[in-house]
Amino acid sequence: MSGCCGHNAKFDGVSDDYKRRLWIVIALNATMFAVEMTAGQVAQSQALKADALDFLGDALTYGISLAVIGASIRARTNAALAKGISLLLMGLWVFGSTVYRVFYVGVPEAEIMGVVGALALATNLASVLLLVSYKDGDANVRSVWLCSRNDAIGNVAVMFAALGVWGTATGWPDLIVAAIMASLFLSSAFQIVRQALAERRSEHTHEYSASRQS
Repeated sequence: MSGCCGHNAKFDGVSDDYKRRLWIVIALNATMFAVEMTAGQVAQSQALKADALDFLGDALTYGISLAVIGASIRARTNAALAKGISLLLMGLWVFGSTVYRVFYVGVPEAEIMGVVGALALATNLASVLLLVSYKDGDANVRSVWLCSRNDAIGNVAVMFAALGVWGTATGWPDLIVAAIMASLFLSSAFQIVRQALAERRSEHTHEYSASRQS
């Protein structure tokens, strides 16, 4: 979906099929936020809480994505920048809270982490399959794909953390995975912001060239 009719225009989300898939993904993410945050509190798992926060962020930012579909490039890049900044803040929060917990390490409930992690993974794999056909769109569309991909990777990491906690009887695997997820948030934030700014510069160049020609 990265081009159209031989041109370099990127898919901007203007598709009834894409919108339907996005609504389904929003519902899945909102549901899993509630489930995983509750489980994270019960299990005292930082990794589960980090992943739950990612579900919430995704549900909100996917809503923004829907709102700006078909809007101007400026509106779409503004939405992408907002999502990039939110991912950056999320990553910093997870990283900071993980560092804090290094000085007070409890042992999470590995069984709860494993079960909820598996449920979250199934949810995110469904989201990835729904969105994979639209992964190469503009900054707004691509940010949706990156968030879904991050979720699936994060869920696999949570399950590894659960296995590590169970095997070592310590909370360190949980904290390590939370730190890795924070790094993933930060990396995706930079990718989204960089693409959004590049698209905005390209639009400004196009507008300037058009004004010169007229």
